[in-house]
Amino acid sequence: MHGRRPAHTAAIAMLLVGCMGPGDCDTVAAAESRGIVRGAERPAGAGPTVPIEGGWMVPYDETIPGTAITFRMIPVPGGTFRMGSPAAEADRSADEGPAFEVTVEPFWMGRCEVTWGEYKTYMAACELFKGLEAAKMRPVTAENEAHAVTAPSKLYDPSKTFTNGEDPDLPAVTMTQFAARQYTKWVSKLTDRFYRLPTESEWEYACRAGTHTPWSSGADAATLDAVAWFADNADNTTHPVGRKRPNAFGLHDMHGNVAEWVIDQLVDGGYGKQAAMPQPVAAAAAIVWPTRLAGRIVRGGAFYDDADRLRSAARRGSEDEPWKESDPNLPLSPWWYTEEPSLGVGMRLLRPAVAPPVGQQARWWNADLENIAADTADRLQQGRGARGIVDPGLPDEAKRAGIEE
Repeated sequence: MHGRRPAHTAAIAMLLVGCMGPGDCDTVAAAESRGIVRGAERPAGAGPTVPIEGGWMVPYDETIPGTAITFRMIPVPGGTFRMGSPAAEADRSADEGPAFEVTVEPFWMGRCEVTWGEYKTYMAACELFKGLEAAKMRPVTAENEAHAVTAPSKLYDPSKTFTNGEDPDLPAVTMTQFAARQYTKWVSKLTDRFYRLPTESEWEYACRAGTHTPWSSGADAATLDAVAWFADNADNTTHPVGRKRPNAFGLHDMHGNVAEWVIDQLVDGGYGKQAAMPQPVAAAAAIVWPTRLAGRIVRGGAFYDDADRLRSAARRGSEDEPWKESDPNLPLSPWWYTEEPSLGVGMRLLRPAVAPPVGQQARWWNADLENIAADTADRLQQGRGARGIVDPGLPDEAKRAGIEE
């Protein structure tokens, strides 16, 4: 890995011994220690591991509470890498430069893209929340609304969204970035583990997996067939996740199948602001938080893209109104896209080794523009969509009340 330096292990060590901050050494909740094995010896048979002070980050399977749906999280080591197109690709879009150095802290990332099997648990929450509201259970109040999740309305035309099928192993598609954020909140609140979308720099670091070539598979586009579903081999459709060879970090489908939401937004000047900072730049400082609807970034390319769109450095910005051109809803749905490009837009989960303070977590999950919040509130008032309190006790409480998802 280019210029790799040790991760910030002090904060992780505090997590391992139960110290969530200086002077605070309460017992670590079991939820926070999932995926961590304590001890000096590398865990036998654990698969890819990441050493941290006092133990190891290891892969783990997460089950969405109340369901039999599971997904695997893979540990990714911290390090420093050069982000953007290298000098050899100087003819690339100005959006991909100037290249700059980024330091990334360790995290777990979804082994595969979020599937329909996983995402439909969130879609089903709409009827679940409506049932709870009718039963006057778990009301949303000013005191607890930080735990509230907004569930999406039913699809106005499922035949469009499910054009490429809705098999549980296929990647979920056509969700907006806001819906993707709320899904990460849904999983976080159910499991008591902090999940979110990757930052753009975390995503590229995970995709490259230590490589400096245009694709993690090499410098020749011919190598893509082994690792990616794209225009040359996908037959213009999505494919079950995890069928192609993983990269060196053990992550599947980072190139192709569906493009994946990250938290950032495209801005004029590419990475000019980050390149002007003292190098290397911390991943958190490199984030470009969105300030408008358009231009939110998806990475990795999709099944309909040519090889060039699948490069590790390639970026694409969303086009909110064009991507919703045939949406009959007023206001336009804050949860779903309708047009063909979005059939190749999905997501992947990330869990940082050290979760941010509770007060900072909502920024990763909730609406970041007033018009998104207003459109969502309007839709909820119309009964299209629903909102409810989510915590680990939700599935059992709903079951006891006879309300099934």
